[in-house]
Amino acid sequence: MSYQAHLHCDPQYKHMSASLAAAATATLTYEQAVAGEVTIVLTDNRQIQDLNRRFAGRDLPTDVLSFADGSRDNKTGNTYFGDVVISVPMAKVQAEEAGHSLEVELSLLTVHGVLHLLGYDHAHLEDHEQMWIAQSSILGNLGIKITLPRERV
Repeated sequence: MSYQAHLHCDPQYKHMSASLAAAATATLTYEQAVAGEVTIVLTDNRQIQDLNRRFAGRDLPTDVLSFADGSRDNKTGNTYFGDVVISVPMAKVQAEEAGHSLEVELSLLTVHGVLHLLGYDHAHLEDHEQMWIAQSSILGNLGIKITLPRERV
């Protein structure tokens, strides 16, 4: 399948575009998704809090939000899966707490967000476990070994 990941961010984070695109396309490949595209947006706490309030009814910043689309391009037949919006300041804090780099945390959040675009949810324990298994496998395929929150003591 053919996949594309677009990155919209402040120029200071452009150097991460290849690794985040790789995380997004690895997720689509793992899930054997139809050909398509995804957009990754790196932002700040203020903007993600505004989006979280408007679309999820929670007036606080969060690490990642996913906005599924699912529309198809009439010319190519490709699916536009949607947008993954990530708070860089939140990711920095989480990376420090977890003891890994910001780039690794952003890759994790990208995988997590794309899985949400593909229909994963973690509201129930069974769904949570399936999502975390998928995340671990995808990150492993990318050569990233981290301890996910559910694995921490």
